[in-house]
Amino acid sequence: MPAFIEKRSIRYPFYGLIGIAAVLLIVLSFYNWIASLAGLFLIILPLYYMIIIDNRQRKEMEEYISTLSYRVKRVGEEALMEMPIGIMLINDEYFIEWANPFLSSYFDEDTLVGKSLYEIADSLVPLIKQEVDTEIITLHDRKFQVILKREERLLYFFDVTEQKEIEKLYHDERTVIAIIFLDNYDELTQGMDDQMRGSINNIVTSTLNRWAQENGVFLKRISSERFIAVFSEGILQMLEKGKFTVLDEVREMTSKQNLSFTLSIGVGAGTPSLPELGVLAQSSLDLALGRGGDQVAIKQPNGKVKFFGGKTNPIEKRTRVRARVISHALKELIIASDKVIIMGHKNPDMDSIGSSIGIYRVAQMNQKEAYMVVNAQELGGGVQRLMEEIRPQEHLYSHFIGPEEALEISTEKTLLVIVDTHKPALVIEARLLNKIDHVVVIDHHRRGEEFIDNPVLVYMEPYASSTSELVTEFLEYQPKRGKIEMIEATALLAGIVVDTKSFTLRTGARTFDAASYLRGQGADTILVQKLLKENIDTYIKRSKLIESAAVFHEGIAIAKGDEEEFNDQVLIAQAADTLLTMDNVVASFVIARRSDEIISISARSLGSINVQVIMESLSGGGHLTNAATQFAGITILEAEKQLKQAIEDYFEGGKKE
Repeated sequence: MPAFIEKRSIRYPFYGLIGIAAVLLIVLSFYNWIASLAGLFLIILPLYYMIIIDNRQRKEMEEYISTLSYRVKRVGEEALMEMPIGIMLINDEYFIEWANPFLSSYFDEDTLVGKSLYEIADSLVPLIKQEVDTEIITLHDRKFQVILKREERLLYFFDVTEQKEIEKLYHDERTVIAIIFLDNYDELTQGMDDQMRGSINNIVTSTLNRWAQENGVFLKRISSERFIAVFSEGILQMLEKGKFTVLDEVREMTSKQNLSFTLSIGVGAGTPSLPELGVLAQSSLDLALGRGGDQVAIKQPNGKVKFFGGKTNPIEKRTRVRARVISHALKELIIASDKVIIMGHKNPDMDSIGSSIGIYRVAQMNQKEAYMVVNAQELGGGVQRLMEEIRPQEHLYSHFIGPEEALEISTEKTLLVIVDTHKPALVIEARLLNKIDHVVVIDHHRRGEEFIDNPVLVYMEPYASSTSELVTEFLEYQPKRGKIEMIEATALLAGIVVDTKSFTLRTGARTFDAASYLRGQGADTILVQKLLKENIDTYIKRSKLIESAAVFHEGIAIAKGDEEEFNDQVLIAQAADTLLTMDNVVASFVIARRSDEIISISARSLGSINVQVIMESLSGGGHLTNAATQFAGITILEAEKQLKQAIEDYFEGGKKE
């Protein structure tokens, strides 16, 4: 603080004392005016002196402030021109009105004034238009954090290139843990002699070791069918770009020995914690195996998952022992509950309803009340005809209830069984998942990222033709209390027939075993055909969809409906199935509008093209040969454009067999 300011602050109490003295003199004048006059003279002299000093110091203060203002202004100008911060002023038309020398030094132009942002740095225009206040952009190989002051149309540029390089180096060097699993090692080596088994082990191990050495991966075999790999996130990014070609290498090397070994890899990444990486890797491996194997799943701490591979049809790995164990576990859960509520997915198909009826019968065999959740407004086609066949049988029909009633009757001891889906967003009533703690999931779809939280029992078999097939196997290991009714067996058989396209797709030996069991329980094949019949209008609408088909890639047919016409999801799927029967068509896609907002795509394949991967890139899912997705708020032409791009990306990514 300047000295004159300190002195002035000290004088303020002096002025106060003079004021007090003046008051005392006024009082004294009433008693002795001569003494009062003398005192007044003594006060005026120092007061006059203090006023002169005060005026002098006021002038000094004004000079100081003037000098300080000049210095601040000069420093501000110096900072504006010399500080290592870019500054730019623009007008409403995105033309540069002024830029400081630091920013201008990054450009080759003599001056930036009068230049358009579209010409100099078009990446800045989206920043301004999107009303984003700050963003990282790249200019001439340098990274800048740009801060926008909208009212002043002022942009600040902070060079953060080195910071971003350090961040990238940190992320690239973080540890990644992967668990590599030989999907079908036990099954394929079970009947081999020691020499053959050793030869196969040598082929697989040498292939994996070569892959590890080429990519800088530490690899260690920890069991006959399991390896652990440790590498960095930089190497992981490189492997992702190559689409994990090691999957193809192992498959091709073993196929030369007339074997079909496949790998599943679970990767944990995105955190510095080694225990957490291990948990993520195991969770990713479980996810990859749950989707049928022969693929890589990469799980991040935020729950997001990336998938690579999954090209081959899943090989049937479930056994009757496993089916019996799951059936027994389900029986124990049913007995421990007060009632069972069964729920499938929205817009239920025959498999969803058939498997629901099958679980209802399992509950009846264990002498527990069971209820099946349906939404009457979502029933259509064959499912509606099935419900009409069930209606006369009051003892069964009365156990179909609506979502609201299911919420009312559920208790803390209620068991909720989800069939034919594992995604919370697809169930008929999501509130039941939040209310009921004990949840069982039974599904035959490949597992996706979204999954029901904390189920007490999960039976997911992507190798099965349908959920109805899985549930039928349960019935064989339940107490023999009462015979399965004809309509129940027929509903289960209809679910299998629909999902296998009359035993032509995804059909294994166990599928025929389940169908044989149901036929022995009285399933009516004629009634199945009746349930699956369609009317003439539906046939004409499907034919109209098929008529629009055009070949996009070799062997790939794409059909699309009219923008103004609504089509049922089942009809869209049937059109895709029909296209697949055409000559030289190995994959089919049908795009059609289901409502004002929703557009659906159904995809089918004979197996050489993985339509699941294509649909997953469009936020859908399904099986290798049977998948779907839907869009909201776009046109059919826009959906077609996105589909074609996804197909192009699929082939460019090297997924074609």
